[in-house]
Amino acid sequence: MPPNMIGAYGEWAAGTMQDPPRMSFRQPMFQNVDAWRPAARVRFRDLLLGPGPALTPSAVVQHQMQFDGLDIEHLQWQLPFGPPTEALIMKPAGASGKLPAVVGLHDHGGNKYFGLRKITRMSKDPHPLMIKHQERYYSGLAWANELARRGYVVLVHDTFTFGSRRMRLADLPGNIRSNLVEANPEAEDEIQRYNAFASGHEHLIAKSLFSAGMTWPGVFVYDDQRAVDYLASRPDVDATRIGCCGLSGGGLRTVMLTGADERIRCACCVGMMTTWRDYLLNKSHTHTWMCYVPGLPRDLDYPEILGLAAPNPVLVLNNRQDALFTMPEMERADRILTDVYKKAGAPDRYKASFHDGPHKFDAAMQKEAFAWFDRWLTK
Repeated sequence: MPPNMIGAYGEWAAGTMQDPPRMSFRQPMFQNVDAWRPAARVRFRDLLLGPGPALTPSAVVQHQMQFDGLDIEHLQWQLPFGPPTEALIMKPAGASGKLPAVVGLHDHGGNKYFGLRKITRMSKDPHPLMIKHQERYYSGLAWANELARRGYVVLVHDTFTFGSRRMRLADLPGNIRSNLVEANPEAEDEIQRYNAFASGHEHLIAKSLFSAGMTWPGVFVYDDQRAVDYLASRPDVDATRIGCCGLSGGGLRTVMLTGADERIRCACCVGMMTTWRDYLLNKSHTHTWMCYVPGLPRDLDYPEILGLAAPNPVLVLNNRQDALFTMPEMERADRILTDVYKKAGAPDRYKASFHDGPHKFDAAMQKEAFAWFDRWLTK
């Protein structure tokens, strides 16, 4: 075996991984997708070890505005734990009736100070760091705005540890926060210091959640499902036509939310598709602690979490030069999902595309994603 992250133990660890895993639809014992999916989804939810209980947030409108052809509502709701969640609802100005909806899931990007602002725009003068962020990853576009203008209600919310849901330095012991304090939170140099702290703080969050009998994905899936609860409750949303989409950490959230919640009828995972084998041997050093659910690889490979949607449509957008993954394992993930959807009798409802370039969700990829939502959610 070539060099890997755990050296002489790599071949042994990889050899313990059953393929297909125990709850994989690729297992010969599973033949009917409608019988397999509920059982596999229950197992997945159990392993997530989320906080519960479920509730529909009571959203308060902070203010309303029109910007660039959109009606925008700035919302806030309080979950049972942590700071209040800030969120945006965007839809075409003057739109009426029930519209299809998409949950826009913001990325990680090594930037926890920001959340929803990474993929939205509410004014002509966003924070300079968000201009740079959107130029780097999104062709300079606020993709959630772009999608809303096509006739969707788009909800974007901060999730656990990001933006309004981030860890507040004042709540942490001085030695844990390296004695950092918030003085001018929106200043670029202070944001950079905060993000450096937050990166080094991840292992403590993960270990603390494990100690409480929870996982990090379980907590952010809880946050994201509560956003779906709110979205589905709105009178301007057709709750039978809800999708989700995101890049990178947002792609991870897309995989996990789609796997956990049957209300997601169409999904697009961008720049976040590989296999557990890739994480094990090659790439866990490039990824956040947000990725991992202990025990899950014995039941489902990573792409099969997204495959829990079958036969609902899912799109996977990859970048050939994405340094977060290896091409052989991105291609193997594609083969796994192809097999799942073929066996489910819905081969046309799964698609993967490989674009040239590094980690991104650029204009060409956005165009493909939006066409996918138009195909499946606007019928």
